[in-house]
Amino acid sequence: MFANRNLVSSDGILRDATREKVAIGAFNFTNMEVIQAIVAGANELHTPVILQASSSAIKYMGFEHIRAMVSAATEESDVPLVLHLDHGKDFDICKQAIDNGFSSVMIDASVLDFEENIAITKEVVDYANKYGVSVEAELGTLSGVEDEVSVAEGKAFYTDPNQAREFIERTGISSLAVAIGTSHGVNKGKTGNPKLSIETLKKIKEKVGDFPLVLHGASSVYADAVQRCNAYGADIQNAYGITDSDIREAIQNGIAKVNVDTDIRIAFLGAIREQLTNNKSNIDMRKYLGAGRDAAKEMVKRRLKTFL
Repeated sequence: MFANRNLVSSDGILRDATREKVAIGAFNFTNMEVIQAIVAGANELHTPVILQASSSAIKYMGFEHIRAMVSAATEESDVPLVLHLDHGKDFDICKQAIDNGFSSVMIDASVLDFEENIAITKEVVDYANKYGVSVEAELGTLSGVEDEVSVAEGKAFYTDPNQAREFIERTGISSLAVAIGTSHGVNKGKTGNPKLSIETLKKIKEKVGDFPLVLHGASSVYADAVQRCNAYGADIQNAYGITDSDIREAIQNGIAKVNVDTDIRIAFLGAIREQLTNNKSNIDMRKYLGAGRDAAKEMVKRRLKTFL
């Protein structure tokens, strides 16, 4: 376990966010530069932030490197940080994350039936409670593809408000990810104007009260960021996300944690492509990766300002 006081579970900060009707930004990372960007952006805005690693990101970096990088990040942070496992698919990966110092984990058994989801989630909660680790679970399923998450659009379904309270009470989770119209990846809907079902969210909140709710697949996929990528050789088509106004309305109706991954990827890519295009003789990785880090930091700040 990390001893640094700045690494915390998500319990307290998410409950505070729910009460204050703001949201904590949760950003996925796959390298050192993105960790630095997330922490720097959070420091500048004086807000807690959640560092997220998916199972595939863990395979890419390894627990040892994640521990070292996040330990360094906590030393540089002026704000509380959470190290969170995103979309853990079974008990084993959640246990590994907890054993390797993660302060929060997500068990995502949402593709299973209600009783199986409860059983697996409860197993993770029982283990996590021994170490003061918070647990997020999911009820309902998002469509789209991101890392190891892949759900066909026809297989996605909204969270059932009538099941939400029972699920929370029977599992003992710290937060609940709800499906209300978002999706993973760069394409949030066929129409180019995806909308959140705020009515579904309101019904869920009526059932669960001030319990922290989580919004996955919430990147805004800003047109200017996509255009920067495409201007320097990328080919990102049909890219659109959730509007800032929809995100703000969701926060006012119970969302306390907003997950962002795609926006970071697009910002990072655009800056690197521009740097490489304009500096064809450069072989110094620090210059183009540094440009990516700077762009990622500005994107983190842009999203955090929406949440606060």
